Amino acid sequence: MACLAGAVAGFSHPVQAQEASPPAATAAASGPSLREVTVTGNPLGATDLIVPVSTLQGAELAQQARGTLGETLNGTPGVSSTYFGPNASRPIIRGLDGDRIRVLNNGGATLDASALSFDHAVPLEPITVDRIEVLRGPGALQYGGSAVGGVVNVIDNRIPREALNGVTGKVDLGGATGNGERSSAAMVEGGNERYALHVDGFDRRTDDVKVPLSLACERAGSPAQASRICNSASRAQGGALGGSVFFDRGYLGASVATYQTTYGTVAEDNVSIGMRSNRYALEGEWRQPVALLENLKFQFSHSDYRHTEYESGVAGTRFSNQGNDLRLEARHQPWSGVQGVVGFQAESGRFAAVGDEAFAPYSRSSSQALFVHEELPTAWGKLSAGARTEQVTVRSLGNADVDRFQVGERRFNPHSLALGALWNVAPAWQLTSNLAYTERAPKDYELFANGPHLATAAWETGNSALGKERSTSLELGAQWKSGPHQAALNAYQTRFANYIGLLPSGDVLSAEGQRNPSDASVSTYPEYRYVGIRARFTGLEGRATVRLQGPGGLRPVSHWGALDLQLRGDLVRAINADTQEALPRIAPARLGASLAWSLGPWSLRGGFDHAAAQSRVPSDSRATAAYTLWNAMGSYKTTAQWGGQRTQLLWYARLDNLTNQLAYSATSILTTTAFPKAPLPGRSLKVGLQLAF
Repeated sequence: MACLAGAVAGFSHPVQAQEASPPAATAAASGPSLREVTVTGNPLGATDLIVPVSTLQGAELAQQARGTLGETLNGTPGVSSTYFGPNASRPIIRGLDGDRIRVLNNGGATLDASALSFDHAVPLEPITVDRIEVLRGPGALQYGGSAVGGVVNVIDNRIPREALNGVTGKVDLGGATGNGERSSAAMVEGGNERYALHVDGFDRRTDDVKVPLSLACERAGSPAQASRICNSASRAQGGALGGSVFFDRGYLGASVATYQTTYGTVAEDNVSIGMRSNRYALEGEWRQPVALLENLKFQFSHSDYRHTEYESGVAGTRFSNQGNDLRLEARHQPWSGVQGVVGFQAESGRFAAVGDEAFAPYSRSSSQALFVHEELPTAWGKLSAGARTEQVTVRSLGNADVDRFQVGERRFNPHSLALGALWNVAPAWQLTSNLAYTERAPKDYELFANGPHLATAAWETGNSALGKERSTSLELGAQWKSGPHQAALNAYQTRFANYIGLLPSGDVLSAEGQRNPSDASVSTYPEYRYVGIRARFTGLEGRATVRLQGPGGLRPVSHWGALDLQLRGDLVRAINADTQEALPRIAPARLGASLAWSLGPWSLRGGFDHAAAQSRVPSDSRATAAYTLWNAMGSYKTTAQWGGQRTQLLWYARLDNLTNQLAYSATSILTTTAFPKAPLPGRSLKVGLQLAF
């Protein structure tokens, strides 16, 4: 794991150029100062990364956290969200979503059903985590072919990795006007040089989300017409217990965590989902186990995920996913200057769907992988190389209650390779380049799906003859930093030789599976098939910070505090290279700007995020209009003595969509399949208090 500069307040900087906001109570007028954090992007402890990594933590995470992981990260350059309403949203990185994005918990796999369907939530609660990291581009290779788009690593301290001295804790309380949010979370840790214990819990409740137009609603007990997203209320609760034992050369820890939620699916007024996910984890490190190794790390987790879909309170389709994840990683001693790690990863999962809306069969999936990551420091920068080979087995077991599913097994042997270079051109300049070839094995539903999927309003048909998804990626980056001023730009292109897409076949099927029924009174679903096509993704990501006032700034006056102008933007174009038609659910060009001011314990930030119109859509998708969302945020930090205990208090407020702008997300399937039911949230004020002792 790497120790390097912390995240900038805007959460949009590459790691090597990031700055972290200091505690406001001690921050000088000079503005942010550097501090060290641990980042997933490099397993070798390097202070400069070749691949772009962004980090959100501390006060910024507390202020920017939303109810879903996707919306918490949305707006970061290169990152958007699937936005299936306010309760289910996965991150999209550089136009890629689903199983091309790996969502990790402390570096280990999370098993759920969120990649299977847009209406399935990720069982992670942003208000309980310490840090969220986004690793983009070829550097994600060490996590497998399913990480071709990138990695989102959600990090907590449920397994303590460092010895504690006494008792510490944190309490987070919040509320919002736009969705009636009432949230609370608490964490307590205690220990000594040999033992550490962690306990946390959370509870979050929301009402239907306010929006800038009146929408119809057929849910029982709700108004027939209201300026709210019908069926968007939710409740989530959970917690964890963990502990570690420390030895002279390492530690061994374990944790058990639970996450439960009930939420409306938005697309259907009377359908809700009840979810429960339990995760059991074991983790450890052994430093200098033998002469040739600096350390040996391992992680193991078992996940038990289940959710039930209810219609008007009656239980319907039930989904479950149970599985294990094992990761071993050994860092070797430098050989002729070359530093590196070798590792082994194994995953297994058992998926089942029972009910009328089961569009995928029972299945078993397993994979085993070997990987290596090596770096060579040079006088001018560094070189890196990585490789991974996997064995993947996907088996369909059919479904005793549904006879339309194919039974069978496919085996794949994906290989991936990445090369990178970093060049310190001048004291203030760095150039980076990354080249990667990645192969991904098809998922169970891509191979064997066959049924109506209400979240996509389509009949989805898998293709058991699909081959490996193959892609080649090239990325070039430039970073500049001079005192408080900094800027970065990354350009990339990913070409897929066999991109597995879900495309219309032109046929329609009835709920019973009859193809193109002659009876016009029979309700039907358009058929979409998983097919391999050539595809191309091309994009730019950029950000810049200019110190307008304060030490090192354009106006070096410090007694009025530090004032920074923060700029951010991204652009991605994705096409079906066989037909030259645009691929669906691609974010439009986006541009944002903020003014950030800090003085002593106070900080204020305000600005806008503009999304251009998205007219580059397939013929079966809806174009979206341009919109601009204005926002503001403020915080105040102080300390207090309670019962002899020194407590840090962070008061914060965030105003979203200040002008109550009506907007629809180009990356949400609901914009096409359920328009106009799910616009982006309207004006909302969130206030919160975080106590740390």
